[in-house]
This record gives sequence, C-alpha cells and structure tokens, in this order.
Amino acid sequence: MNPEASQTEAPDPMPALPDASDPGWRAICPLEAIPVLGARVVRIAGGDIALFRNGADEVFALRDECPHKLGPLSQGIVHGRTVTCPLHAWKIDLECGAAMAPDQGCTPSFPVANRAGTIFLFLKQEQHA
Repeated sequence: MNPEASQTEAPDPMPALPDASDPGWRAICPLEAIPVLGARVVRIAGGDIALFRNGADEVFALRDECPHKLGPLSQGIVHGRTVTCPLHAWKIDLECGAAMAPDQGCTPSFPVANRAGTIFLFLKQEQHA
C-alpha cells in the first residue's frame, strides 16, 4: 500500500474567494483594524455584523446579537474560538454562532476570509448596505 495514495490534502480552512465579478465578497478592512481578542462592527441593511479576532489572528463573523436577549456580542470577551456575551455571560461559538451548553440558541454566522491581511466578508446581494 502506498502511504501517499491514502493521504488526502486538507481543505483550505478559509472559503475560497471567487473572481472579482462575484459581488458577494466585500473587502471590509485590514486585519489590524480588528483588535486582538476584540471585535469591529460592520453595519449592513439587514443588521450589524461583528467581526471577531482571536489571539491566533483568526477572524470570525457573527450577527451582532446574542441569541438569548439580543445583547451586543461585539462588546463581549473573546477567548479562543468563543465570545462571552456581556449581558448574561452566554458563551457563543465564533465559528457557527451556536450557544454553548447548557444554553441553547444560535446567531447567524457569515463566511469570512483573510487574504494578504485584508478581511473579506461574504454577503448575499440583499444584505449589502
């Protein structure tokens, strides 16, 4: 058995950026504009989106509303791949927006990519500002 044949290439953890003709991907800001262990708010027609940056310089995008009482997640504390809501300390998974057990609920997440230090956010056409 050839060991190389059984290995598969790991997928790129960031979504691929389509060509420039796709209006869904929007350049938002440089990575440095998002504080480490903090957030930056992007205002769009459908409601605010919070861009989070963790200590490993990973960037995540969630609707800026806790699924519990709609608290502003952008004002929460980022730790690892989680943000703690400032209102009632619910812990929200930054990758998918789900509340951590024992809490239940979810806030929408959005595709985000870091390309050469520029943060891109994917929005549906009706979500553009």
